[in-house]
Amino acid sequence: MKFEYAGLTDVGMKRTHNEDNLQLVPDSNLFIVADGMGGHASGEVASQIAVETVSQFFQDALADREMTWPYKEDKNLGFLANLFVSSVRYANLRVFQKSCEDSSYKGMGTTFVGIAFEGDQHFVAHVGDSRCYRVRQNRLQQITEDHSLLNDYKKMAKLTPEEEKNFPHKNIIVRALGMKESVLVDLGVDSILPGDIYVLCSDGLNGEVEDDDILRIILEHEHDVEAVCAQLIEVANANGGKDNVTVVVVKVKDE
Repeated sequence: MKFEYAGLTDVGMKRTHNEDNLQLVPDSNLFIVADGMGGHASGEVASQIAVETVSQFFQDALADREMTWPYKEDKNLGFLANLFVSSVRYANLRVFQKSCEDSSYKGMGTTFVGIAFEGDQHFVAHVGDSRCYRVRQNRLQQITEDHSLLNDYKKMAKLTPEEEKNFPHKNIIVRALGMKESVLVDLGVDSILPGDIYVLCSDGLNGEVEDDDILRIILEHEHDVEAVCAQLIEVANANGGKDNVTVVVVKVKDE
């Protein structure tokens, strides 16, 4: 399979600096978004460590299949799935170690969402509330599950759209890279089809733009992935832009 891809990040309308990071690694069919958190510039440091660690680990392991890994393989997973999970776990450890070594970085962390492709399959790894969506046959599907207090609450109690909108602790996430020495990484594997469009984003997008509008914008610009990124960010900022917003779009090309 071949892919069209693009990525953009923006500070938004309210923040003074951007703690999001993205990485496009087309040679490895790997695409990443991370949304950092912490005082001062530490969120930016955490997200940068995460995207750089995963992308470098990916490239090194693909170039040298005999490379020693920091974690044992899961016998139930194939090579690429093990590689992805191990790379994210290693990124978590590096963020955690950095926060322990330097008091100015204490408590920093980052969300992570990434997608990799091999053959006719996608592999989506994530921790936190950054999301991966897929558009297939003009329908939008969120294929990650937010690791957030709001999502945990929604599992226990049926919320009306108004209650969900006004939930007082929307920004509290219950899992992130760097919070502990180890982390549980969610991994999703599924088939891909020509024409599928994937969107990775920080919550600066879905916090400002409803899913119906995300889908509309994608379909309006589906033949121009750079325009999709730009329009999604523009609408997020027009709707308030309270957070940094990062969008990566990957389209499976018709061959």
